[in-house]
Amino acid sequence: MITTLALDLGNTALKYGVFGAEGLRENGTLTDPAELTALWARTQPAHGILASVADEAAGQPWLAALAAADGLSRVLPLRPGHTPVPLRVAYTTPHTLGADRLAGAVAAAALRPGQSTLVVDAGTALKLDLVTADGTYLGGSIGPGLRMRLRALHEFTGRLPLLELPTAEEMAEEAVQLIGTDTASSLRSGVLNGAAAEVAGLVAEYRRRYPGLGLLLTGGDAGYLLAMLAADTPPAASRIFVVPELVLIGLDKILRYNVED
Repeated sequence: MITTLALDLGNTALKYGVFGAEGLRENGTLTDPAELTALWARTQPAHGILASVADEAAGQPWLAALAAADGLSRVLPLRPGHTPVPLRVAYTTPHTLGADRLAGAVAAAALRPGQSTLVVDAGTALKLDLVTADGTYLGGSIGPGLRMRLRALHEFTGRLPLLELPTAEEMAEEAVQLIGTDTASSLRSGVLNGAAAEVAGLVAEYRRRYPGLGLLLTGGDAGYLLAMLAADTPPAASRIFVVPELVLIGLDKILRYNVED
């Protein structure tokens, strides 16, 4: 099986994944197109794919670095609504669909074939995306992410401070207070407990409509939602699967669908 390179240009970073016969071989984050050139020279992928949720200009330097890589047979920019994908897309405006949402849905269909799956992506935005058991992507929802909520509370008020999310160590030592006893703990309760309750409520409604629904949790802030969602999740087919590289996996599936006849 050929070696491929998947690139996911988000709002805050560019993530990469190198895939081979065994699946994901290597992944990480790049900050400069020169690093991409060095990565290609070291891993020698045959084909590459770039998905971007940033503006078109932000992706151009990365596409140029891929185009200059001597030996890449195909460089595929993922354009939702135009690029063929191994998934039926029922989204009514597919050309406006975020590349990361589409790639996550493709990965969900591949990882859980024949099963209804809800992708919960906790990144800059908090996104839910549904793939039905027959392999159809229906759509979902987009809301503000956890850090965006904290920033908005600071920027749109006069006196509320800008808080960082608690570290993993802090989360392990003590759960976020339900009843905040000072301004900081009140903000964390409102943002973290509020977002988790919001997602849990949406998941419950999805499960009512799609019995046996499974969850795939991804995104940099997924860990903050996992505990509450896990507490409300029944066993067996409805378990939560945490897949940090979900978008990269979907990008690789899309790339291979287009280059492997």
